[in-house]
Amino acid sequence: MMCDRRHSALLTVIVPMVIGEIVRAYGIDEKTATERFYASRVYEELSDEARKLWHYSPKILFSLYDEEIKTGNITYPEEAF
Repeated sequence: MMCDRRHSALLTVIVPMVIGEIVRAYGIDEKTATERFYASRVYEELSDEARKLWHYSPKILFSLYDEEIKTGNITYPEEAF
């Protein structure tokens, strides 16, 4: 199991990149994109180290977020659990 500090460090790199994808795709400001991402199920699961979503690229995480926003569902590209 990954230590909490290492997981937190990964999140500090991954999350801004996902937020950048949201800003570009939705044409919204960074503050709004950040608030929306932090309120998402994708972020909730990304924050849970045991879910292992940190191994997905920011682009894949964005596509999961985009699907969640558009459909209310998340379809993982492979079983991560």
